[in-house]
Amino acid sequence: MTVPASADIVIIGGGVMGASTAYYLAARGQKNVVLLEKEKFFCQGATGRCAGGVRYQFSTEINVRLSIESLPMLERFPQEFGQEIDFRHCGYLFILTRPQEVANFRHNVELQHRLGIQTEWLTGEEVRHRLPQVNCSDALAGTFHSRDGLVDPNSVVMGYIRAARARGATALNNVEVTGIRVEGGRLAAVETDQGTIVTRTVVNAAGPWAGQIGALAGVEIPITPLRRQWLTTTPLPEIPDDFPFVIDFSQSLYFHREGQGLLTGMSNPAEKPGFDQNVDGDFEMVNIEAAMARVPGLEKAELVSHLAGLYEVTPDAHPIYGPTPVEGFLVVAGFSGHGFMHGPVSGKLMAEYILDGGFKTLDVAMLDLARFTEGRPIQEYNVV
Repeated sequence: MTVPASADIVIIGGGVMGASTAYYLAARGQKNVVLLEKEKFFCQGATGRCAGGVRYQFSTEINVRLSIESLPMLERFPQEFGQEIDFRHCGYLFILTRPQEVANFRHNVELQHRLGIQTEWLTGEEVRHRLPQVNCSDALAGTFHSRDGLVDPNSVVMGYIRAARARGATALNNVEVTGIRVEGGRLAAVETDQGTIVTRTVVNAAGPWAGQIGALAGVEIPITPLRRQWLTTTPLPEIPDDFPFVIDFSQSLYFHREGQGLLTGMSNPAEKPGFDQNVDGDFEMVNIEAAMARVPGLEKAELVSHLAGLYEVTPDAHPIYGPTPVEGFLVVAGFSGHGFMHGPVSGKLMAEYILDGGFKTLDVAMLDLARFTEGRPIQEYNVV
């Protein structure tokens, strides 16, 4: 399919944000919606390289509320879209090993309870009882929520793409945006390697590349790409089917069941910003050693696969929704590692903003781009 000469709305980025925005616009009857993805296939960027975790356990009210809206949308996904997404409610279990973590997470759990999320508070002994396969001798406490879990990102994106196309949206691969034309402070056109699209509205859903897209329009978007990586192992029979998504918070180390083995990942505090998506072999060994110290059974396992992707990090670890100084140039990006789980509601919110003139399902107006220049950051603590 060729790039059209014009469109009412152009969405840049074919991950979960772009795909869901395209669907919710088309589902409400918006015509001439064009979604552009630079890769050969959809879901090959940040969404396709994430671990697929979804959770209610956050430290700010707005992030908890985003989960309250978005996770049930994922639960209904097979019924609404005819697409299975392998939603596994294994639960997230945070292991807390430092007194300050304990104090912070107590506050987080109180917030979650106030919002109707019944996260369990666990003593150190209860953590050790729930995780006999894990070395938790230093656990002071923990938190667990049974409705957190895992979802297949590719299935979600393709479910949205198929449904958007069925409602008349155009979704194109192998199209790279090379320029954004602005005239008199207003968006005028999107330039690609396959032609120019005249349009008055663009949604920048480019994830880690959103800052680059913003620069094409002369808009500074404070999103930093940071590499994150994970690996999977051969089967570990001692890991039970109901093993949770475990996060050793102080080390930003996590692991969960993947097939018959484990998937483990770890944040590198020394990672430099950039777009490198190759696996860092040296840091992979750091990850493996830390994981084996927690799960001694990993010493018997072998490497099956490994993958690196990019987080899209903002200064306060919260996303950016809505307008920019260029009229008609909108952004939905910067989710700082938890974008996949908030993708469904984010697409719906962007459709509301465009078609209704404001966010209706949930007020995310405080998560605008202007907060960074106006000194209104909202810091998220639960970032892994």
